[in-house]
Amino acid sequence: MKQSIDWQIATIKSVRAETAGVKTLTLVLPRPVRHKAGQHYDIRLTAPDGYQAQRSYSIASEPEREGEIDLTVEKIEDGEVSTYLHDVLIPGDQLEVRGPIGGYFVWEAGGDDALLLVAAGSGVVPLMAMIRHRVACQSKVPARLLFSSSTYADIIYREELERLAEQGDGLQVFHTLTRGQPPDWRGYRRRIDEQMLAEIVKPLGDSVQVFVCGPTLLVESVADHLVHLGMAASRIRTERFGPSGETKGT
Repeated sequence: MKQSIDWQIATIKSVRAETAGVKTLTLVLPRPVRHKAGQHYDIRLTAPDGYQAQRSYSIASEPEREGEIDLTVEKIEDGEVSTYLHDVLIPGDQLEVRGPIGGYFVWEAGGDDALLLVAAGSGVVPLMAMIRHRVACQSKVPARLLFSSSTYADIIYREELERLAEQGDGLQVFHTLTRGQPPDWRGYRRRIDEQMLAEIVKPLGDSVQVFVCGPTLLVESVADHLVHLGMAASRIRTERFGPSGETKGT
């Protein structure tokens, strides 16, 4: 029997801007449950007249953090929940949440398979939880992140990703910018395509676990390209954005 997950009232500990349109909320949970990297929480807002709006947001923090979680939220134009989270909430406010939820799009350190992570925009959030989990567990499995952003200023977690990639523990980060690049840019300059994926995945060898998260068209395209390159579909797990910016596992 599937166990129900109760709603609880979390307290906002901090709010941090990641980019102009993305913020990370740190929530303190009264009844914390250890999550798995890749899971999400539901957030529910209730208006005075009883109207409710609910969205799902991926957890950005590693499971090893106790008692609190990070949710990184992109502000969606005309989005009921994301606009409230960005424009209204401040530290000390409370929020109704439910989780952790999801069991398919998750990664747990301990295996030997190399890790390929592919993201576009805020699709990097659950993958960041996997990267942070890998670091916390001192895992040495080879891992590569291919991250598509519109511009340099839109790269979520940019400084942290740079720092982690410089540690020399087997994590490599590759960026592609699709709508403009700085003059000294050395990364990719186009949308993710089959040639790019082939270049990124080949050094990882045959035993690779893949996680792809982003807009639906990007996710489907990446999965198709990887299968065409010879990767078994069973090794590819995907999660895509819903119409309001929330994530949906597939």
